[in-house]
Amino acid sequence: MIRELTIALILLMAVSVQAQETEAQTILFFGDSITAGLGVQQEQAFPALVQDRIDSLGMNYEVINGGLSGETSAGGLRRIDWILRRDIDLMVLELGGNDGLRGIDLSSTKENLQKIIEKFQAKNPNGQIILAGMQVPPNLGQEYTSEFQTIYPELAEENDLPLIPLIMDKLGGSEELIQGDGIHPTPKGHKVIAETVWDVLKEYI
Repeated sequence: MIRELTIALILLMAVSVQAQETEAQTILFFGDSITAGLGVQQEQAFPALVQDRIDSLGMNYEVINGGLSGETSAGGLRRIDWILRRDIDLMVLELGGNDGLRGIDLSSTKENLQKIIEKFQAKNPNGQIILAGMQVPPNLGQEYTSEFQTIYPELAEENDLPLIPLIMDKLGGSEELIQGDGIHPTPKGHKVIAETVWDVLKEYI
């Protein structure tokens, strides 16, 4: 009887260790409609393409698309606690573009992003954040546009975070890469973004 119990315990321990070894780490893409993939199929959005790249390399990571169309930094701050109910190993933070399009006070945008960073770090002290820089069209004035772009390098430096300088920089104004609304990427545009993200992400997984 004792021998049978011992064998059973050993088997249970072996299964437990194996489960720990094979449990996928999680990567959260937390952002707005760019991350959500507005106007394209879910599997064409750049987070799904990053998952495809990870799978092709045999790496054990699960990508979570936490994008929400129309999301501002304030909305993201309200939503992050719900998202963080599950364990996240790495977060790519892509928010603020809608703030800029609405002319929201830049200090508020920066403060909201900082609070999101702090909430993630409090919940996941060993986790990693990668910050994705955004840009806005100059219709709100050159001063606002320039100051908007400084938010991301400042946050990255102040929090010692890796930065994707401008996540959509390589898209330009190409009709092949940008949808008719002039804002959201086409499927080909998402492929370009996926490569831009991967260039930084690959160093942290």
